[in-house]
Amino acid sequence: MAWNLFITNVPPTIWKTATIIKVYPLRWQIELIFKSWKSYLHLASLHDQKEDSTLCYLYGRMLLILFNYALCPQIRATLWLKHKRELSLLKLVRHFQALAARWMQAIFQSELELYHFLQRACATAERLAPRHREKDGQPRKYCKTIYVNPSNSVAFAAAVNA
Repeated sequence: MAWNLFITNVPPTIWKTATIIKVYPLRWQIELIFKSWKSYLHLASLHDQKEDSTLCYLYGRMLLILFNYALCPQIRATLWLKHKRELSLLKLVRHFQALAARWMQAIFQSELELYHFLQRACATAERLAPRHREKDGQPRKYCKTIYVNPSNSVAFAAAVNA
């Protein structure tokens, strides 16, 4: 419809309209991260009352989160550069969660085996985790601006991973 409605409690003296328009896609990505943690990694539901098993569960989930978000920027940039497709964060989380048992086996094997496992997992993620295209078949506008310069993605990933 060629218009957007932004509702915020940030006063216009702090953020101008142009800033809100630029920040909104990033805010949406943060919402997707929390959704993936809550819905797909089940961080909101702890069924065990014992401290040790609860901590083990949380540490395991946090490791999975760390792996997901450490690999996400590179997969996102590669997918965009090769296919002009945006990565679906939720599909990526589901993909890596499905591989969790094999991932743990690879961690406890050799470094080379872990390397090969991650190569295969990332290559499969490129195939399984792209977002659906918009109705007109084009990627979203902000994707074009984010991925035009791959160093932006790398800098952002370095800042997040720091």
